[in-house]
Amino acid sequence: MVQILGVSAGTGALPITVDVLVVGGGGGGCASQQRGGGGGAGGFRTATLSLFTNIPYTGTVGAGGAVGSNGSDSVFATITSTGGGKGGNSTVDGSAGGSGGGAGNSGSADRFGGAGNTPSTSPSQGNRGGNNTGGANYVPYQSGGGGGAGGQGKDMTAITYGTQATGGNGTASSITGTSVTYAGGGGGSQAQSFTSAGGTGGGGTGASQNGNPTAGTANLGGGGGGVWDASSTAGSGGSGVVILKYPDTLNISVSGGLSSSTPAASGGFKRTTLLSGTGTVSWT
Repeated sequence: MVQILGVSAGTGALPITVDVLVVGGGGGGCASQQRGGGGGAGGFRTATLSLFTNIPYTGTVGAGGAVGSNGSDSVFATITSTGGGKGGNSTVDGSAGGSGGGAGNSGSADRFGGAGNTPSTSPSQGNRGGNNTGGANYVPYQSGGGGGAGGQGKDMTAITYGTQATGGNGTASSITGTSVTYAGGGGGSQAQSFTSAGGTGGGGTGASQNGNPTAGTANLGGGGGGVWDASSTAGSGGSGVVILKYPDTLNISVSGGLSSSTPAASGGFKRTTLLSGTGTVSWT
């Protein structure tokens, strides 16, 4: 018997190569306090893994963060993508995450976006949330956009009056056979008559004053949009996703609490998308 990722494998275990995309759940926009930043996108990671048949590998699809909460981590085998950071508000800075949540606006002091997760052993999972450095001179009241996998949330200063507090753009992947962009940051809120777009890849829209933001997109890991007025509710983060690409000679088994989809094979490969839950995956 041999040990593979801590699991005992019999002699029937054969080596296989699996391409994976793992996106964490997006962070929610700010909570009940007003002047909120956009939620950060879930972490974005890709890898090519050397695995084995007849071995169960753990998979988890991270849930999107509720309003005022970070997103949850997504996991497959040895790959973990961190959930996105929640947006800041008038009293609390944006939180760190796969991508960081955008800064809120205090009306009297600088606020800062949360840091993106940049592990030393792999490329960055995402980017920081946008800062708000207008301080006491920042009359127009705008918050920062949430960070995305492909770029930081927009910084807001006194000279950005009249522009959108956009979320950072996500990153595209063609693992499904079609290019799809994942992990966009949520737009920040502002006391003006227009909304702030979320980043490409499922970022929610930040609200104008008295407006309603939108949630991050499910299974893209987008951050939720920020809310300006305390009488409204910020956008929640979008759930993450795990996508597996493997030779079409293999058969996959998905068990436990995982929900999944496996379209017909194409180009010599099958592709399974894990949509929600936690469980195990194995191949024969």
